[in-house]
Amino acid sequence: MTEAHVSVQGETIPTTGPLTTESGAPVADNQNSETAGVGGPVLIQDQSLLEKLAHFNRERIPERVVHARGAGAYGTFTVTADVSRYTRAKFLSQVGKETETFLRFSTVAGSLGSADTVRDPRGFALKFYTEEGNYDLVGNNTPVFFIKDAIKFPDFIHTQKRDPYTGSQEADNVWDFWGLSPEATHQVTWLFGDRGIPASYRHMNGYGSHTYQWQNEAGEVFWVKYHFKTDQGIKNLTQDEGNRIAGEDPDFHQRDLREAIERGEFPTWTLQVQIMPADEAAQYRFNPFDLTRVWPHEDYPPIEIGKLELNRNPDNVFAEVEQSAFSPAHFVPGIGPSPDKMLQGRLFAYGDAHRYRVGINADHLPVNRPRATVANTYGRDGYAYDGRHGRSKNYEPNSFGGPRETGQPLWGSTSVNGGTGNHAVVSHAEDDDFVQAGNLYRLMSEEEKERLIANLAGFIAKVSRADIAERAINNFRQADADYGKRLEAAVQALRG
Repeated sequence: MTEAHVSVQGETIPTTGPLTTESGAPVADNQNSETAGVGGPVLIQDQSLLEKLAHFNRERIPERVVHARGAGAYGTFTVTADVSRYTRAKFLSQVGKETETFLRFSTVAGSLGSADTVRDPRGFALKFYTEEGNYDLVGNNTPVFFIKDAIKFPDFIHTQKRDPYTGSQEADNVWDFWGLSPEATHQVTWLFGDRGIPASYRHMNGYGSHTYQWQNEAGEVFWVKYHFKTDQGIKNLTQDEGNRIAGEDPDFHQRDLREAIERGEFPTWTLQVQIMPADEAAQYRFNPFDLTRVWPHEDYPPIEIGKLELNRNPDNVFAEVEQSAFSPAHFVPGIGPSPDKMLQGRLFAYGDAHRYRVGINADHLPVNRPRATVANTYGRDGYAYDGRHGRSKNYEPNSFGGPRETGQPLWGSTSVNGGTGNHAVVSHAEDDDFVQAGNLYRLMSEEEKERLIANLAGFIAKVSRADIAERAINNFRQADADYGKRLEAAVQALRG
């Protein structure tokens, strides 16, 4: 038999030939453990057995607290329009330029073994392997979110997860938090509308959601929002369809993505951006850094700038999907953060989650490390360190030719003033938690409104306390009188 090999991190590993232990010694018998005589007890000297059991006990890593359930694929991003007057990022520098990417889709609240077709936002985490380092754009399939400050995120997620007493998700917890957090009304309207359960990962949009900074070669700063529009068209599942598929095939979305790529039906998205000159932000009619709001297209029309295609499946789901690590703090020159308080919290939280889950050297793994350049740091040692730096010095500055700082910031500065403190964001003229939720409701067709009301009412009717249910309904009433009136009637009908 001809011996086959695969290349892993530059090392050639045989895929045929004799079975060996982790240390490379051949295994004589992989069917029977070693015993003291026929029918006797197993011997501790059977190191092949002990090694297999020990490895098996450790072959899982902690799942993500959020976005645990996911699927991913590799692809390419191609620039289709000149945006050099807005950003100096090299991977966006010229029309036709291609950059390798990895995209991970996910649900948010469910555990690793949960079903794909539940009503939940979908993560849309995209890694660009650029020549200036990896750029991670970590977003969702909705342009907004439930909250606007990261300090509320742990509380929000606790309401979506299992109750400490019952061990189940509780409608009381969900609606108590949402009712006490009017800012969630816009995203909840998205979530319980038709797009709350996509038909597949291929048939949904992706959004950067946050506002980000672009800076050009001249030092000019712009604020930007990303919109990845599916070229397959938006398709969704009804609640009944989602429930049925969840019971029949909980891996439905993961399977659909993999099989489409295997068939050569490569899904694509058109990237559009909204661009706001930096000096317009302070006087804009509402806070442009508020994650619970969209920028109306009539104010900042989307500009098409690129095409994303997924065209290669991972070879190993654990190594390339489960161990993939994304962080909004992974910027490249010409792109940076905004004062969005949710984004500011995520700059820390995502990297910290992966340092806990995968280890301090998670970025050394093939799916996470740069591909078009080389990471050149003084970070050393720690769990799973591979010794890649050899004998080189581990401090800076040094006199031995080690890497040096460039003195060139990746993004432009943001002016600040005033004293430190737990400040609420400065209000703009039209800041309101309900206006855009009402606008979204009024954009819906009558059939879409009926499904939205039915989806919301079915969940709110499970709330045990009337005051929690009424407070939740009142938020929708403030968004639109008809919205609240119909929802109240639907809940009352279900509650008898």
